[in-house]
Amino acid sequence: MAYFERLDATRFRATAHTSGAWREDEQHISPAIGLLAHLVERDRAARRDDDLVLARLSYDILGTVPVDDVTTDVRVVRPGRTIELVEATMAHAGRVVLVLRAWLLEPRDTRAVAGTALRAIPGPDELEPWTPSDTWPGGFIGSVELRRHLEEPGRGWFWVRTGVPLLADEPVGPTARFAGLLDLANGMTVRADPALVHFPNVDLTAHLLREPVGEWLGVDVSISFGDTGVGVTSSVLHDTSGPLGSLAQSLTVRPR
Repeated sequence: MAYFERLDATRFRATAHTSGAWREDEQHISPAIGLLAHLVERDRAARRDDDLVLARLSYDILGTVPVDDVTTDVRVVRPGRTIELVEATMAHAGRVVLVLRAWLLEPRDTRAVAGTALRAIPGPDELEPWTPSDTWPGGFIGSVELRRHLEEPGRGWFWVRTGVPLLADEPVGPTARFAGLLDLANGMTVRADPALVHFPNVDLTAHLLREPVGEWLGVDVSISFGDTGVGVTSSVLHDTSGPLGSLAQSLTVRPR
């Protein structure tokens, strides 16, 4: 079973694998994030004969969504020969619940100047397995394999992969597949017990240096809570080839 099943050109059915983590009758937003990235790439392939790459994925999470059928839409906000801005939305029962704005850039050969100051993290084979379902409920959390190192509450790094396809009977590219795991960053090195403090994120923005490779996503995470109910999860993204980009999430922090 995949995370989603296609019903027609714009409608999809969420499966039980999308459930959790704050409530099991609601979708974990991570697979939906991957689905919208996939639809942006499909739209690009249908319109163009080149391969603009997803350089930024910026999502606004407008509300919760049940494990149910959803409707999607994709439109080009800023067309261009070498740079495009594309928007994708997901709605349930006529209410928009997730918005993606993605910058797509023309790939070029910059190997002569490539480099980064982002530090690598130990690979997945160097970390101990950890069972996230001991902390979080839901089908999505139960569907992933995770290796983790926890420095202290709110600080650590982990590697994650899943054997569950994002979409049934449809090929999905590596960027969309990785995007479907990104929202785990906020919950795998928690600063506070989620039974005592709620800290859902209202957005997610990823900046990518390149297309990811392999099956493992590495996330180097720092979680901060302010004293006025606002928090930030800041992460560096990795694959097994090295640093991949960065990720940021705004949190609404709510002691129970």
